[in-house]
Amino acid sequence: MPTVVHVTHEAIQKIGGIGAVLQGLLTSPQYLETAKRNILVGPFWPTDTTGEHRLGAQGEVLYSSLDHLYRSPLASRFREIEQQFGVGIVYGRRKFTDKTTGVISSPEVLLIDVSRFDEQKLGQFKYQLWKQFGIESSRYDSIYDYEQYVRLAPPAIAALHALGAAGTSDPCVILSHEYMGIPTALAAIMEADRANFRTIFYAHEVATMRRIVEGHPGHDTMFYNVMRSAMAQGLYVEDVFGSQMGYYKHALLKATRFMDLVFCVGDYVQKEMRFLGADFVHVDSQLAYNGVPCWKLTVEEKMASRNRLRQYCNNLLGYEPDYVFTHVTRLVPSKGMWRDMRVLEAMEPMLRQRNESAILFTLSTEVPGRRSEDIARMEQHYHWPVVHREGLPDLSHGEAVYYQAVQEFNARARNIKVVFVNQFGWEPRLCGARMPWGMEFMDIRKGSDAEFGQSIYEPFGIAQVEPISFGGICVFSNVCGCAGFVDKVTGGKPTPNVIVADYTELPTKTLRPEQLLAIGQPQRDEIEHAVARRVAAELMERLPRTPQEFEQFIERGYDLASGMSWDVVARDYVLPGIERACRAHRLREIA
Repeated sequence: MPTVVHVTHEAIQKIGGIGAVLQGLLTSPQYLETAKRNILVGPFWPTDTTGEHRLGAQGEVLYSSLDHLYRSPLASRFREIEQQFGVGIVYGRRKFTDKTTGVISSPEVLLIDVSRFDEQKLGQFKYQLWKQFGIESSRYDSIYDYEQYVRLAPPAIAALHALGAAGTSDPCVILSHEYMGIPTALAAIMEADRANFRTIFYAHEVATMRRIVEGHPGHDTMFYNVMRSAMAQGLYVEDVFGSQMGYYKHALLKATRFMDLVFCVGDYVQKEMRFLGADFVHVDSQLAYNGVPCWKLTVEEKMASRNRLRQYCNNLLGYEPDYVFTHVTRLVPSKGMWRDMRVLEAMEPMLRQRNESAILFTLSTEVPGRRSEDIARMEQHYHWPVVHREGLPDLSHGEAVYYQAVQEFNARARNIKVVFVNQFGWEPRLCGARMPWGMEFMDIRKGSDAEFGQSIYEPFGIAQVEPISFGGICVFSNVCGCAGFVDKVTGGKPTPNVIVADYTELPTKTLRPEQLLAIGQPQRDEIEHAVARRVAAELMERLPRTPQEFEQFIERGYDLASGMSWDVVARDYVLPGIERACRAHRLREIA
């Protein structure tokens, strides 16, 4: 059985999509049955916790030189590694629990404090990165995000040896979750003569492409048309958009061609990896979609959650809406949150004609959770979250920009309103006294009629497809990886539970490459308004209105989610991929 090492910045805390992947895999019986030993590796970040709590509330610290805890029999070996590289080590276990199934796993956790490092050892490693993989670290030395993951690599590999993970019999498979684990994977490749390492790049995105999509006013409308046209002509990203080597993530990504396999969380991610350069056309890559929560729900449970959301709207705005829409997301440009407004603008006259009403709850923030007392004060003084004020503890800069769009929309609309809840969590303790008692986070998932997620760049999109198991209609862009997974599960047949918005379809198919590159905001705006009208019409037609229709949506959604569960992902994608990487490595050695 292979040992699987997950190199990530989310070894302790779930911050984003990688944390969701770890939670899904490490509570999947299918995955755990084969990958029995898992080790999470990452940099140690100073926190308020010390001693027994270094690895979180569900953690067990077995070694920490920072706290003089030496319970592990490997303490002396860890100490040697610390002295060798000038680092600190925290080692132990962290518990992962799936509350719905009761599955528990306790993978090992290895954190390296790289705030200090032996300069000579670091220089030697950077020289090898240049010599073997062409990475010029001197260009990125001033970028600590690059520096910390380079520093992580050598002591991490030494510690894996100490843990007996890289023997000569069973392989040790290193999964580099995003660019953060690439230096560690490359360090493992350097050990080929004396260790049984395998390396897989887990592409949760392609950072080079994300930066281009987010930074260009044409966004996905421009980029994916340009990529399609360029690849048909045998051109790659730097041929079209110029050198990207000033970007440290791009330099690291280019080195993934030396790994045994690449996992791509979506169909477009796989295409984007090939767009990196001619060297990547023949790189072994495969799809490894993210999983979707799969819960059985009754109509009564759906209605109970839905009614709590409707009551919350009544408490805030004085009406109980006929439809409840939601968007749970990070507040970043890639999420395309303005597209929600464009769909709602198109829906407004339809709702007026039907004499119906709706609400969109946007749950998003770009700062840590507000204190309960601050929420209570804002709620009392100026009716947060219906009204906001710029400046902390309320609106950060990015939140203020989004709220301006909310204000403008609400001023014009009569039959649908947007409420922006800029707070982590979804319960009265965190969101104020006007939220119905008994409300919990799952209510915003279970009770939603439709979840928006029309991103301009979305490698997979777990958040926008989470309500599918509960009968919610999921509205997302064609460039989202989850669209490809839904297509696989349905056999390419459309389903009423999903609306795919294609913002990359151009009104004319005969544009030349230079014309595609020139697509900017005016052209994108025109396309977005046209697509938004189609999405609004489809949504109005599909929305369930009777108990029988709600039941049908729940049944179809559960069937869909069952085919997209983490057990399915582990069985059909991740585990075969790990086996394939091990086999490919052996075949290459024989050759």
